[in-house]
Amino acid sequence: MSDPLKRQIEQAAEWLAASRHLVAFTGAGISTDSGLPDFRGPDGVWTRRDAGLPPPKWGKPASQIRPNVAHHTLVELERLGKLRFLISQNVDNLHLESGFPGDKLAELHGNGQLMRCLACDSRFSFSQVGWDRRVWGEGYRTQPPQKGQPRCPICKGRIISSVVNFGDPLPAREIERSLAESEKSDVFFAIGSSLVVSPANEMPRVALELGARLILLNRGETPFDERAHLRIDAGIGEVLPPVLERVKELLGADSRPSGAS
Repeated sequence: MSDPLKRQIEQAAEWLAASRHLVAFTGAGISTDSGLPDFRGPDGVWTRRDAGLPPPKWGKPASQIRPNVAHHTLVELERLGKLRFLISQNVDNLHLESGFPGDKLAELHGNGQLMRCLACDSRFSFSQVGWDRRVWGEGYRTQPPQKGQPRCPICKGRIISSVVNFGDPLPAREIERSLAESEKSDVFFAIGSSLVVSPANEMPRVALELGARLILLNRGETPFDERAHLRIDAGIGEVLPPVLERVKELLGADSRPSGAS
């Protein structure tokens, strides 16, 4: 590890350890070490599409995709009482699978493993509502409802996939909570996101305008590079574990990992 990167890790750890209201924001980059492709990286989904190329291959079969050390690091930061809220653009369910508490997580673009009710906004797994994809399909909002398909077990409203596709409105509850938490943040840590998708990229702007320190950890440029207080261009799996260990040292906490793999 280079000396400049070591100094950046030390600075990030000092700010995280001293923070009173740390908010993290994750994009597709945090899941690439799990085997999923990113979107706007050099070999990302949209980068290849714009170049007329086929989508990138997954690093692993879907059945083998699991949370990686970066997901577990965020769980540890929450358990230490430092990470107060997590905002994610990802639909891969890896934050919840890693053990991150759902009441401190906003998934702005939904979750591929969950459905939600259009009437009461409750969330359910596919099995909870008896939704068989082989019979009813994915259940996207744009797909017309079919006769006899499952309804919300709470209010009998229409249930759809919680995934937000192009043209779909973003979930109002998640947007409102994310903005409120960003406004309260004193450190805003954006990880693996190009920060070009609106309105998700309003979160770091709001945090900056209200005086938060902005840390960016991402391969590739973002519109916030010149405004960030700390810009780290390195692998997420290379940076987050030593940041966590240094935070624990600064807090005097046990440095042994719990749950990371």
